[in-house]
Amino acid sequence: MDTFWFIAVALMITLYVLLDGFDLGAGTIHLFAAKNEQERRTILRAIGPVWDGNEVWLIAGGGTLFFAFPILYASSFSGFYLPLIIVLWLLIIRGLSIELRGHINDPLWASFWDGMFFIGSTLLAIFFGAALGNVVRGVPLDEDGYFFQPLWTDFSPFSEPSGILDWYTVLMGLLALTTLVVHGANYIAVKTENRLNARSRRISRFAWVALVVLTVLGTIATFWVSPWMLESFGARPYGYVLPLVAVAGLIGMIVFNVRERDREAFLASSAYIVGMLTSTVFAVYPRVLPAVNPENSLTITNAAASDYGQAVGLIWWSIGMVLAVVYFVVIYRLFRGKVRLEDEGY
Repeated sequence: MDTFWFIAVALMITLYVLLDGFDLGAGTIHLFAAKNEQERRTILRAIGPVWDGNEVWLIAGGGTLFFAFPILYASSFSGFYLPLIIVLWLLIIRGLSIELRGHINDPLWASFWDGMFFIGSTLLAIFFGAALGNVVRGVPLDEDGYFFQPLWTDFSPFSEPSGILDWYTVLMGLLALTTLVVHGANYIAVKTENRLNARSRRISRFAWVALVVLTVLGTIATFWVSPWMLESFGARPYGYVLPLVAVAGLIGMIVFNVRERDREAFLASSAYIVGMLTSTVFAVYPRVLPAVNPENSLTITNAAASDYGQAVGLIWWSIGMVLAVVYFVVIYRLFRGKVRLEDEGY
């Protein structure tokens, strides 16, 4: 049962990155892809019907941690208190920028919320990448499962101890940002036409070059910081298929982009995200929060709830997942196809 919940949480976080990831990417390219008011509204309309629903998977992942791995929930939410509050404010800013932009017909008002949309989306992508970097690098957990880290200390690779933001986690943040820029640009290309479509495709192509470089650097840095992650692939060689999925997605992005096959390019960036995240999860297992001192790491065993709690949670979780899947199938079918800009709305 512990392994099931580990996989379930990983699945929900992956779905969140896939779905809300293209929203974040759209926000990051918003000021560059759109050259006039009509194009900015078109980008907002492309994500408008789905952006808030996509965040359900983030809430679902946090809720599942609460009842399946309560010790992990307590340790991570207390140790990462400051960055989590920053993420909360960025989520609020991004939501306000999407919903309030069109309430007043004034260029200054629209420009302000366009800037907030860009800032909120960009910083969220970086902070989410940095959060994953902290998990991979390990945190200074004590024997009681608690830790504290400053937001940053310095950015030298040889400094001890490191803050939440250091050279490695910032590198992971930049990798996450570039990934979501490509993913978001591919999505906007799927949903739009004409110049906005061509501009989004061009942004994806240029960002792809940076993504290749950061993927190589990030992979090397990860195995330098946490060489123990290679042990999982050595013990279970079938896991090598996961990084191969990421490589295939990385290659597919540029191939389909050049051929102007936007839907396939978007699916390729989705495959890259899935491959990268599942490779990380596979390498970390059975840890759920690695510690600098390996003996203090939280695992699926010592961080799990009781069998009774997990069994009760499974019932309600299953009901919630059915409702969520039905909702997403309906909403994405209703709003499939190219965006058509109308007088009302975003």
